[in-house]
Amino acid sequence: MASGVCACLIGHTGGVSAFAPPDLLGLLRSLGEPDGRLLHVETTPARPARTAPWPAWADSALVAGYREMGVAEPWTHQVQAADALRAGRHTVIATGTGSGKSLAAWLPALTAVREAAGTSGSIAALQRRPTTLYLSPTKALSADQLAGLERLLGSAGVRDVRAATCDGDTPLQERDWVREHADVVLTNPDFVHFSLLPGHRRWVRLLQGLRYVVLDECHAYRGVLGAHVALIVRRVLRLARSFGAEPVVLAASATTADPAQTAARLIGVPPAALEVVTEDSAPAGRRTLVLWQPRLSRSFSPEDDDPWLLPEVGQTGDPIGGDSPVDGDPAPRRSAASEAAELVADLVAAGARTMAFVRSRAGAEALAGHIREHLRGHGEQGAALAERVAAYRGGYLPEERRELERALRRGDLLGLATTNALELGVDIAGLDAVVISGWPGTRVSLRQQAGRAGRAGSDGVAVFIAGEDALETYVAHHPEALQGLEATTFDPANPYVLAPHLCAAAQELPLTGPDLALFGLPDETLLEELAHRGLLRRRPTGWFWDISRPERPHDLADLRGSGPRPVQIVEAGTGSVLGTVDGARADSSVHPGAIYLHQGRSFLVEQLEDDVAVVHAAPEAAYRTRARTSSQVRILHQREEASWGEGITWHAGDVEVTSQVTGYERRMLPGMEIVGTYPLERPERVLRTTAVWWTLPEESCTAVSVGKDVLPGALHAAEHASIALLPLLATCDRWDIGGLSTALHHQTAQPTVFVYDGFAGGAGFAERGFRMAEQWIRDTRAAIASCACAHGCPSCVQSPKCGNGNSPLDKRGALRLLALLERSAR
Repeated sequence: MASGVCACLIGHTGGVSAFAPPDLLGLLRSLGEPDGRLLHVETTPARPARTAPWPAWADSALVAGYREMGVAEPWTHQVQAADALRAGRHTVIATGTGSGKSLAAWLPALTAVREAAGTSGSIAALQRRPTTLYLSPTKALSADQLAGLERLLGSAGVRDVRAATCDGDTPLQERDWVREHADVVLTNPDFVHFSLLPGHRRWVRLLQGLRYVVLDECHAYRGVLGAHVALIVRRVLRLARSFGAEPVVLAASATTADPAQTAARLIGVPPAALEVVTEDSAPAGRRTLVLWQPRLSRSFSPEDDDPWLLPEVGQTGDPIGGDSPVDGDPAPRRSAASEAAELVADLVAAGARTMAFVRSRAGAEALAGHIREHLRGHGEQGAALAERVAAYRGGYLPEERRELERALRRGDLLGLATTNALELGVDIAGLDAVVISGWPGTRVSLRQQAGRAGRAGSDGVAVFIAGEDALETYVAHHPEALQGLEATTFDPANPYVLAPHLCAAAQELPLTGPDLALFGLPDETLLEELAHRGLLRRRPTGWFWDISRPERPHDLADLRGSGPRPVQIVEAGTGSVLGTVDGARADSSVHPGAIYLHQGRSFLVEQLEDDVAVVHAAPEAAYRTRARTSSQVRILHQREEASWGEGITWHAGDVEVTSQVTGYERRMLPGMEIVGTYPLERPERVLRTTAVWWTLPEESCTAVSVGKDVLPGALHAAEHASIALLPLLATCDRWDIGGLSTALHHQTAQPTVFVYDGFAGGAGFAERGFRMAEQWIRDTRAAIASCACAHGCPSCVQSPKCGNGNSPLDKRGALRLLALLERSAR
C-alpha cells in the first residue's frame, strides 16, 4: 500500500536524466532483438486521473495538510473506500501499485482521533479515544507508513494525533509509551501474536478504543502464513469486542483475483459483508513490460563463476547448471541473474534509474557486485557510475535501509539490486526501469515489481528475464499467461494451524458458543480433542487454557510454517555460526558430505546432529552436491472426486507423505556432470498434508502409445511440469509443493500422480489445483510442447528439486498422457 501522501509528489532529482519508455525500449531492442533475447513487448497506455471532492466529514486540518503536500483532491477510489470505512463497513481496496490506498485508511482514522480530541477531556472520553491498529508484512513498510504519517501531520500542523511503530525491535520503555499514548500503532502479525495478544491486559486502552484495523498488502498473506494471520485478526476483533469496541477492517491489496474472498477469509465474514473497491482512478503513465530470455551459451561466462549467479534451485543454496546438451537439444542459456547484471549495467550507463529484483539475499549482494564490475569496464565514467549502485535486502540495520531509500529518492543511487523487500508499498518513486531476474513467485508479485517503474504517473519500463525453469520459460513464450491473476490461497480451517490459535484464544478469553462460527468450527470436536490432549479445560463458562502447563499457548503456533527447528551451520575450529537452514531441508542440503555455500565460499559438511551442522572450509571443492530421496504417499481420506472420460479420475483429500534422504551425488563444475554417488541413512520424515491426485487406467495409457516401458518416465515428467505450473493458478512457489508419481500405486491400483502441499495440514494449494484441474493440465501440456528440446530439459520437465536425479523422464510420453487428460476433460 503506497503512501497516498507522497506517491504523487516525488520526481527525478539529483541531476538524473529521465527516459521515456520509447527511449529505453529502443535501447532494449538494440540489445535483445539481434540475438532473439527480446521475446515480447507489452505496452499499457497512460491513464488520466479521476478525482472527487474531499468528503464533508474529513477533518479540515488534515485536508489542508494533504493539499500542502500537493494532493488537491483525492482520487475517486480513495474517497469510495474512505466513505465506506467511515460508515462502519469492512472494506477491501485492491488497486494498482502507487495508487495511494493508505489515504483511504488514514483520512477516517485520523479524523476520528481529531474529533475525539476536540470533545470532553474526561477520563472516560480519553479511555475511549479512537485507536487504529495497522498490520503490515514487513517492518520496513510500517516504518515507511509512519514516515508518511509524520509528514502529513507536520504539514497539517496537527500535534494531537500520536502515531508510533511497535515491534520486536522496539525498546521496552518505548513500548510503554506506545501502550499509554499512541492513537495509531503500526506493527506486524508476529508482534501481535507473540506480544500484544498474550499481554492484552496491558493494551486495554488500544483495544477498548479500537475503531479501525488496517491490513496492508494483504495479498502477501498466503498459504500457512495467510491462515495464521486470518486467525490472529479474528482474535484481535474478538478481544476488542469484549472491551466494547466494534472495529472496522480495511484490507489493502494489490490487484488480485477475487480480493473480496481473500479479505473475507482474513476477517472471518462473508464476502457480501464487504465493500469492494477495485476500480483504480489514479493516474498512470505508459507502462511497458518486456519479456526476455538469456542468450545461449555452451560454456559459462566469467561472471557465472559466482555460484549465486548460477541458476537458483530454491533455498538450499546449491546451484546447478543445465545438463550437458544432447543431440537435438539446444545449448543451455546463461542464468537470469547473469543476464540481469549485464542489462542493469547497460541501463544505468544510459542514465536510467533502475531497480533489479532477485529472489535471495545473497543473490542481491552478488548482483550488485557484478553490476559494478560491468560498469567499471566502461572506463572512468563507468567507474563513477559503479559507485552509485548498491544492494538492499532484509537483514540490514534499519538506519542502513532508510539511508538507501533516501539515496534512491534523491537520485544519488542509479542502480539498486534488491529482494522482494522493496516489492511491497515502501514508497520509492521516480524509477525509470525495473529488471526482474527470474519468476518472483506469482503474477501478482510480477505486476507489483514491474509497477515500481514509472510510479507517480510517469512512464516506465520493466523487463522480466526468464530463468531456466518450466514456468519461467512458459510465460516468456506465452505472454497471454500473464494476463490473469492468481487467487490468494490459504485455509484457516487447517487443524494444524487452527489448534494452537484456539489454545491462545482460550488463554486470552474463554471460548464460548459464539466463538465457534468466528473460528470456522462446525462443532466442538476439535475443542474436545484439545481437552483430551490436556491443552484445554472445559468449565461451565467456556473452554479455558490449562494454566498448569509449562508452555505459553502462543508459542505453539509457527506463523511462518517453517516446521522443524532451524539447523545452525557451525564452522569447525572457530565455532562461528555461518548461517542457518530450514530444519525441513537440512537432510537434503547439509547432510554429511554436502557442499554448503556461504558468501561465495565452499564448505564441506562433516556431520549433522542435534540441529547443528559442522562444516569446514573447502575452497578446493570443484563440485556441488545434490541429495537423492525416496518418497511414499499414503491416502488417508478422500474428500472429493471428479470423473473425466477415458476412465480418468481426479481426487482431493488428506495424505501422509513419508520421505527419506538415501544418498547424494557429486556434480562437477561447471557443467554439473555426475561424478559419483554416495549412500546415506537419514531418518524418515513424515508429513500429513492435503493433496490432489489423478489416476488413469493402464489400458488408456497403452492406447496413446505409452507402454509399461516408458510409463514411469512419462508420469514423472508430467508430475514435474504440473508442479512447475501450479503457481500460475495458486499463490504458491514450486518449493511450497511436492509430488510423487508411480506406475502402480498400492492403494489406487492404477498409474497415479500426486501433488501435495509441503506444509502440515495443507495450505490450500493442492485444493486450488483440484478446482482448476482443466486449465492446469492445459497449461502444463502447452509448457512442455512449446519447449524446443528433444528429450526434456530444465525449461520443461526437469526439476531442480527432484530427489531421483531427474530419472526416469520421458517428455514425449508426458505429452501423450497430458493430451489424453486434456481430451478427456471436454
